[in-house]
Amino acid sequence: MDRIGEFLPFMLEGAVTTVEIFILTLVISLPLGLPIALGSNSRFKPLSFLCKIYVWLFRGTPLMLQLWFFYFLFPFQFGITLDAFMTIVITYVLNYAAYFAEIYRGGINSIDRGQYEAAHALGLSKRQTMSDIILPQTMKAILPPVVNETITLVKDTALASALGVIELMKATNSAVNRMTDLTPFFYAAIIYLIMTFILTLIAGRLEKYFSRYDAKEEW
Repeated sequence: MDRIGEFLPFMLEGAVTTVEIFILTLVISLPLGLPIALGSNSRFKPLSFLCKIYVWLFRGTPLMLQLWFFYFLFPFQFGITLDAFMTIVITYVLNYAAYFAEIYRGGINSIDRGQYEAAHALGLSKRQTMSDIILPQTMKAILPPVVNETITLVKDTALASALGVIELMKATNSAVNRMTDLTPFFYAAIIYLIMTFILTLIAGRLEKYFSRYDAKEEW
């Protein structure tokens, strides 16, 4: 127990880095995914094509490969060098924005066309229809897959160790190697479970909030 107490603060420091990566990625990629989704649905073909290619590239290649590309190949090709932490955040943002964009697009496309027609009959503009009618209902529809992606993001932060950033998993591995004991893995599992439990609670609150936008009640 004394040996665990010696390394637990180091693991908690790694957990803080994990939370930082998670929050920065989520705060930037969630809103970034929406314009990409709208661009994919755009009738302006060049914009739609570019957005779909972006989503295809980042969803079709492993996150680890993307990390290596931006950390090693990108600086070599373009002479732009970033530190490991910044590289990780940028890569995670670009990757998860693509996933969120597809979730948004699926949610928007799931809204019945009658909603658009009813809004048009009421004299609402396209912007008003999207912001006041479609998007609130979309948020309710996409909440479960978004929550699943955010939980995946918590676990994907472990890949940051590939670039030498000491997040929770790398700190845990260091503790295991020094102690020659697997107990730190148990503590790491508890920390990850606490993170996902908090996300689940937040998701439940959000689901109740967006339930007021049920289509049956809207019209």
